[in-house]
Amino acid sequence: MTTRSAMISRYRWWEVVLIYCGIAVFLTFVLAPFVEGFLVSLKPLSLLFSTPYSFWPENGSLDAYRTMWTSVPGFGWYIFNSFLISFSVTAVVLILVVPAAYSFARFEFKGAGVTLGAFLAVNMFSGAVLIIPLFRLMRSMGVLNTYLAMIVPGVAFLIPSAIWLLRTYMLRIPRELHEAAYMDGAGYLYTLRRVVLPIAMPGITVVAITTFIGAYAQQFIYALTFNSRTEYMPLPVGLFAYFGKQEVIWNELMAASFVGIAPAMVLIFFMQRYLVAGLTAGAVKS
Repeated sequence: MTTRSAMISRYRWWEVVLIYCGIAVFLTFVLAPFVEGFLVSLKPLSLLFSTPYSFWPENGSLDAYRTMWTSVPGFGWYIFNSFLISFSVTAVVLILVVPAAYSFARFEFKGAGVTLGAFLAVNMFSGAVLIIPLFRLMRSMGVLNTYLAMIVPGVAFLIPSAIWLLRTYMLRIPRELHEAAYMDGAGYLYTLRRVVLPIAMPGITVVAITTFIGAYAQQFIYALTFNSRTEYMPLPVGLFAYFGKQEVIWNELMAASFVGIAPAMVLIFFMQRYLVAGLTAGAVKS
């Protein structure tokens, strides 16, 4: 009988050392910009470009985290706008994607493959390429200088990838569950609500998190193009305000960046176990 320890100890000691060294090098390159950005936020602006360069801040302080609020008035409102837009985009995407992914996963209909391929083709286009047609569309809809001007494009660009991701998860749900529900007299919508949704919640959670991150990250170009009113501007535009005509307030910019992404990082931290569960569900069959 194979023991648990024998199954785990498949590598020699030097192979384990090499694996962990590779992971350490990878994490160093990934995390180094964030560490450097945080240290820059602790340094006085006059010492940022001093020579010789000092990695660790001398006389470091949290002054930038206090002065950043006065340098860009209404910065807290920018953060609120980003979260409002991201949550709205995520909610609309989930409402549209769940029944769409269920349909593509369980029903065979004419043009399904072409439609899924079209979804992939949409993801190949950058938002900047379609910015002029989108502007004309937003103007014809009369939603310029509103939250909808940033929510609608975000939904349009994030729906295709969300459908592909959730459809792949729903394909793992045994077809026998659907057939049993149909034999008991359940309709399609009832089966979706009572049978599919409880099982698909890990996959839906993954789609919600990835959609929220995507919506949070792609607001800059839409805000600058479709909005000219400060009260609707999201966080990326607020960060751009730290770029002055004569100089860039780098320490306050870094401080504002960390303050802006902190709520999203906290949300992801508490949701990570659901994210891992959704990504690994169905990987091992009992």
